[in-house]
Amino acid sequence: MPKNSIRRFVTAVLALFLIAGFLLVDSSAQKRRRRTTRRRSSAPRITNPAIYQPTENTNSSDTSNTTDTNAPETQPARPAGEQDPEAMKKTIRTLSTQVDKLNDKLTQMEQSQRSLVDLERLSRAEARSTALRAELRDVQAKESDLEAKAEEIEIALKPENIERATAGYGTTHPEELRDQRRKQLESEKQRTRKQLDQLAASCTHLEEAIATSDAEVETLRKKLDASDAAAIQNAKTNGQSEGSTTSTPKPTPTPTPPQ
Repeated sequence: MPKNSIRRFVTAVLALFLIAGFLLVDSSAQKRRRRTTRRRSSAPRITNPAIYQPTENTNSSDTSNTTDTNAPETQPARPAGEQDPEAMKKTIRTLSTQVDKLNDKLTQMEQSQRSLVDLERLSRAEARSTALRAELRDVQAKESDLEAKAEEIEIALKPENIERATAGYGTTHPEELRDQRRKQLESEKQRTRKQLDQLAASCTHLEEAIATSDAEVETLRKKLDASDAAAIQNAKTNGQSEGSTTSTPKPTPTPTPPQ
């Protein structure tokens, strides 16, 4: 949505620039036509003198004088609908320059927006890596506790330890008591082993997730570094181009010969 709105805004601005340019050109053409009409109206009107019978030399000289006097009025005038090509070229160059500047600004805005998105993704990836490492530490601590418990169960399953544990109970069937103690320890051993297997699987999954998140963080950092370097290079290039444009003198238009 932000990209579409920006493009619509740029299109509207370009349309306004084009309409304003054509209106300026049309108004300048109308002003020139008014000036031409005023010049024509202010020109002196030539009246024919009284008819008489001149000699041949006088007739030829009067004809040449009349031709010379009426010469300015016989010059072809510019059609009413025709516009000044130099003014049109200047307007087109101005509009083209403004369009290029707007395109450059639009490109910079899109690059800035992409950089902001990448920064947000980078912060999320770093936070996810930190959380995964903390979870991995917790799982490893639980795994260590269960391993210590499994070792204690293995020691308690030794016959002499089972006999020592059941010696304090007064019973006429010590074998049944020892079997009950052994079964209890075996069941606890199996539960502990299952928990250790689950924790080992969790550790593997967390390590893979951490590796993926770290790779994403590294990729985003490289992308942001490349974007920053490109922005710096573009700024240097634009500065050099603006300096060369300022130092280069503008060509003076050659005057058109009078018809």
